[in-house]
Amino acid sequence: MYLYKNQNNQVNSLKEKPFKLEKEIQNLFEANLIALSNLQFIKSEFTIKNNRIDTLAFDEESNAFVIIEYKRSQNYSVIDQGVSYLNLMLEYKADFIVEYNESQKETLKRSDVDWSQSRIIFVSPSFTDFQKQSSNFKDLSIELWEIKQFENDVIVINPIKKSKSAPSIKQVQNNDNSEISKVTQEIKIYNEEDHISGKSDDIIELYETFKNAILQLSSDIEVVPKKMYVAFKLKNNIVDIRIQQKNLIFWINMKKGTLDDPKNLAIDASSKGHYGNGDYELSISDTQNLEYIMSLIKQAL
Repeated sequence: MYLYKNQNNQVNSLKEKPFKLEKEIQNLFEANLIALSNLQFIKSEFTIKNNRIDTLAFDEESNAFVIIEYKRSQNYSVIDQGVSYLNLMLEYKADFIVEYNESQKETLKRSDVDWSQSRIIFVSPSFTDFQKQSSNFKDLSIELWEIKQFENDVIVINPIKKSKSAPSIKQVQNNDNSEISKVTQEIKIYNEEDHISGKSDDIIELYETFKNAILQLSSDIEVVPKKMYVAFKLKNNIVDIRIQQKNLIFWINMKKGTLDDPKNLAIDASSKGHYGNGDYELSISDTQNLEYIMSLIKQAL
């Protein structure tokens, strides 16, 4: 990756400043965890059963714990450590609950946590091709994030996306009692097929029409299927869509009183329970107001 600074129409390249220690990466991440990952910081150097987790975080959107590990070298197996730590979390759930409650001064019950959405993130300046390939399974909740530091206090973070043709980890499992098998039995990675399965062709076509329109708003928008909806994200969620039997439910991620909606199509969802993010909800059953709805969603960019 090449970065340049434009000063008075004169372009100068920015030189990379390699991190000297893993601790530098960890300190930077933990001090800016919400800004960098939208995760709630729980504990640094969380020790459990002779294992030390670099950062324990909580994903409030998924109601799930997230383990973050920082690496500066490349001589380690992301899949071995990742699967081992995920198994550790699933085996000792009570310890994670206790740590959350003690550090946050709140009362989180085991039933409040969606353990099926547990995941681990490895953060490193670079990953080998083998590391990328070994974690490239559509149903394995191991993520790789590259981080680089440049002069002029510039930080670049690049989450490595799994390929669209990523296989299932179940295709390479040899033992149903393996650690990988235990993880895949309890942790679920959702995809769009989970949401459109069993829906009518009309509803699927309606979803695809709006999906394509949303993606045209910005080339950086990412489709992230969750348990209860499909999220459309830049850094934060823009709009969440729940695909139902007869309609689509949209939640636009804006606070009450901030959406310019002269047609009053969106209803106030701030005081009622709802799955998606934001205070504005729309029920969609046709494409009649597609362009207008796009103008509403665009306000959340």
